[in-house]
Amino acid sequence: MEKLLIIDDEEMFVKGLKLSLEEEGFEVDAAYDGEEGLDKVRLGNYDLVILDIMLPKLDGFSVCREIRTFSNIPIIMLTARGDDIDKIVGIEIGADDYLAKPFNTRELTARIRALLRRATNPYTKRKDEIRRGELYINIPERAVYKRGKRIELTNKEFEILVLLASNPGKVYTKDKLLDLIWGFDFYGDTNTVTVHVRKLREKIEDDPANPQYIFTK
Repeated sequence: MEKLLIIDDEEMFVKGLKLSLEEEGFEVDAAYDGEEGLDKVRLGNYDLVILDIMLPKLDGFSVCREIRTFSNIPIIMLTARGDDIDKIVGIEIGADDYLAKPFNTRELTARIRALLRRATNPYTKRKDEIRRGELYINIPERAVYKRGKRIELTNKEFEILVLLASNPGKVYTKDKLLDLIWGFDFYGDTNTVTVHVRKLREKIEDDPANPQYIFTK
């Protein structure tokens, strides 16, 4: 099942589009501002991005440009304006297709399927490995090693580690991690994040009380 990411700040629009695409057999996730969407794409778990131009925090053009520095994932850009200049700019900075709102969901679905058929290895530009100190992370194998010894992590622990290691120095709140890793429709609380981070730290740190990799404030 192909996994799509919708990046759009109109919650009702996203809710309706998500439902329609799920009925077409896709797995669909969502982000509601540019920064959140970019963070989610960096995790590398999506097959295609549906990206609105007008976004809070980071506009769609900026998100598209940044994605193209590490990924060839297919991108369909959306805009509420029927302005050709938006289409030209979007295509020039790396978008694969463009639709003006409002649009027919069947047309969007057809364009998604066409792009997915053409796409091969969307993460050819994305680093397959990350090295941080004595840690080595092999993303395709979902494997982590320290001093050559493999560390067994759960899926969520691995996703947290990849997110943090891909963005060194960036501060994430518990709510942000909960949203990025578990999804916006997760019904748990931030204690889930606390527990996973504590367990991850116990596995990768020599001394969890004096961490070298994961810090909390």
